[in-house]
This record gives sequence, C-alpha cells and structure tokens, in this order.
Amino acid sequence: MPRIKIDMPDNYLFTTEIPVRISDINYGGHLSNDAMLSIIHEARIRFLNQYQYSELDIEGYGIIMTDSAIVYKAEGFHGDVLQVNIAVADFNKYGCDLYYLLANKKNAKEIAHAKTGVVFFDYQARKVVQVPEAFKDRMLKET
Repeated sequence: MPRIKIDMPDNYLFTTEIPVRISDINYGGHLSNDAMLSIIHEARIRFLNQYQYSELDIEGYGIIMTDSAIVYKAEGFHGDVLQVNIAVADFNKYGCDLYYLLANKKNAKEIAHAKTGVVFFDYQARKVVQVPEAFKDRMLKET
C-alpha cells in the first residue's frame, strides 16, 4: 500500500501553540497518534474561535469530520511546544479541507502534516448542507 502524502498549502490563516502534555506520551516515549489527533482538534477549535465560530455554529451550521490523515515527520516529546499552522482549502459543494502543519516551536522541526475533511451539517434537520457562502468568502479572502 502506498504511503499517504499530503500536499501542504503555501499560506496559513492561523497559528497557535500547544504544549505536549505527559498524557500525550505513549509507551514508546513520544507523542502518541491519538494525542496528535486531539492536538489537531484543539487547534481547530482555537482557529474557529478566532472567527467567533464553533464546530456547532459556523454561519448557523455545524461541521462533521469526513476524514483525517496524518503524516508523521518526527517525534514529539513531553515538554515540547508545538506550533500549529492552519489553512483552509479545497472547497466543494458541501465542505472543505483543513490543513495543519505542526512543528516544534524551539527548533522549527516539522513534527507532522495533517488534513481533516469537513462537511457542513444542519443538526436540526439532520442532513448535510452546502458550505455557507459567508464562511467560504471569509476564508478565501484571507488566504
């Protein structure tokens, strides 16, 4: 099976810093894969909050994850501070992709590349909806 490759964007809309906690470490002594997904989730929440959005309310609709991919580049350890850069791209009728570049803040070494696909969802009607134009316009304007 071929390795996953994520084509990372050139520009990012948001940057945040997230420390690696002791609970993020696995039996191998480095950052665990499940913790990496949690760190990505935390970064996404912070990104959305910057625009006064939440995962349940982006222009009146929520988002649901359709897929996620992580390509590990290096180990992360307890006490590291990860700089997480986020970009939004690949808009389609119902969703888009969020890209995450995670690097060790101290030495700028890339730890991981990640992508999550999202679709917009009307939780009242329990159905997928089109990407809100205001969200799309806002993201494309800042790219």
